[in-house]
Amino acid sequence: MCFQLKHYCFIDLFCGICTCHAVLIVQRVSLSSLNEVLVFFSGHGFATGSVHLGELEVFQITRFQSIWTSKGATFYKPVGIPDGFYILGHYCQSDVQSVRGCLLVARDDGVPKEEADHNHFTAKDSPALKKPINYSLIWSSDDWSEGKSVGCGYFWRPQPPEGYKAMGFVVSNKPDMPSLEEVRCVRTDLTENCETYKMILNTELKFPKFPFQVWDTRPCHRGMLGKGVNVGTFFCSTFWSSGDELDIACLKNLNHSLHAMPNLDQIHALIKHYGPTVSFHPDECYLPSSVPWFFKNGAMLFKRGEIEGEPIDFKGFNLPEGGKNDGEYWLDLPNDASRNTIMCGNMESTELYVHVKPALGGTFTDIAMWVFCPFNGPATLKVGMVNIPLSKIGQHVGDWEHFTLRISNFTGELLSIYFSQHSGGEWVDARDLEFIEENKAIVYSTKSGHASFPHPGTYLQGSVGIGVRNDAAWSKFFVDSSKKYEIVAAEYLGDGIVAEPCWLQYMREWGPTIVYNGRSELEKLISFLPVFLRLSVENIFLKIPVELCGEEGPSGPKEKNNWVGDERC
Repeated sequence: MCFQLKHYCFIDLFCGICTCHAVLIVQRVSLSSLNEVLVFFSGHGFATGSVHLGELEVFQITRFQSIWTSKGATFYKPVGIPDGFYILGHYCQSDVQSVRGCLLVARDDGVPKEEADHNHFTAKDSPALKKPINYSLIWSSDDWSEGKSVGCGYFWRPQPPEGYKAMGFVVSNKPDMPSLEEVRCVRTDLTENCETYKMILNTELKFPKFPFQVWDTRPCHRGMLGKGVNVGTFFCSTFWSSGDELDIACLKNLNHSLHAMPNLDQIHALIKHYGPTVSFHPDECYLPSSVPWFFKNGAMLFKRGEIEGEPIDFKGFNLPEGGKNDGEYWLDLPNDASRNTIMCGNMESTELYVHVKPALGGTFTDIAMWVFCPFNGPATLKVGMVNIPLSKIGQHVGDWEHFTLRISNFTGELLSIYFSQHSGGEWVDARDLEFIEENKAIVYSTKSGHASFPHPGTYLQGSVGIGVRNDAAWSKFFVDSSKKYEIVAAEYLGDGIVAEPCWLQYMREWGPTIVYNGRSELEKLISFLPVFLRLSVENIFLKIPVELCGEEGPSGPKEKNNWVGDERC
């Protein structure tokens, strides 16, 4: 069902719940059209419902039955488990949101020894899965008074057999020990270490005599080379402290073929189906362009020790390739009448540069979309109710920003989008995104700095009441990434499948490094503030982001740590 509205609506991906906000076109998210396309472009094991990890096959469960609720979080067991699959642990999430997670169940893949050896799997005489030998009671909300056990929560850690590891915890609402058939443990060589990364529940205030904490978990080693597979279980403890090794693990993908990753035709289908529309601020002066447009219109290559720059071939053939960002080369704008024209960019030529890579052991696909702007504008400082436009601080030649779509390789569904925001960013669940058309989300690029946000508004980079403004809004300056894109890298597909452009191999800076005294500019501006807003100059300086104290051209996408690694958040 499609709606033409005077207000855009947030559409719940799974429930169709609609909440009105502003002016745009929205359509109910539909997976049926995507499934038809993916079947037509069938290949390998993408979006087939399960993933083969070597000696294990895993299936994704999204239906749950509530077991016990504490104030702030609920614990669930998966339901609708296919025949032959086993639970590895239970699921937990905050009550702030509706149930939206997923949990993996597993079964022995039955890979013959000959086939396992051929595919470089580690074939063992022991089965991949075994039931626990016992349980340890970790914590309970029951104070063990007579008649108090009804409605209490009991948390059990499976005790694995020797050579095996537990993947998660089991929760019950009665004091009886769960059945040993409830879960399975996994052979140690099929697992990797995991870590906590977000606290879900802290009962210290409610149960001061029996403190208890619950965290989400994720693989320690992530990124496109990481083999760790997130099971979806939680970690809990009464005494654990940051840095301690967890007594549960995650799975490891030993299937080097990454059979569940999409092929090239499926990648194009996913981008056409999910590609967001990027909206730049209506007052944006420094719009994006394509890289060839930047080169053709006057960008210059400079080398240390040489005064004159060299024009750049529009495909970047004469750029130095490889090496490292050693300061030997940099790009800059010409010092003639064309300089201002280049700084303003060119929307017509703009396209998104796409890097496709495995995530979480090849159970998800990350589609990173890079946008290039010839110039990053100066920042605006906000002090209380006063906005102070800065003349130099924050500006630099060449600006690379990105956002990343995370796709489930089990179903082909969009799980979330990562919004890059200067030195960090955030993952936003698909159900919390704004959609402009069909399944295409909106990415708001902020004025001058081009950071990405999921909703319009003003975001402050700094402390409460003081920092750098990031203003995001809908405007006529937008680019549809589902239509205007170029796939520049997908290493897992193998050599020759995707031809990487020459400019992608340029590892030096895309702008010159200029050091100036931003302190003097700030001192002048602060002197004009009303007396009641004049804080200590030193305190204000401490709250100004470090990257705004000079002008430095950024390195290209391949030099960013998230090219190979996971996103920073």
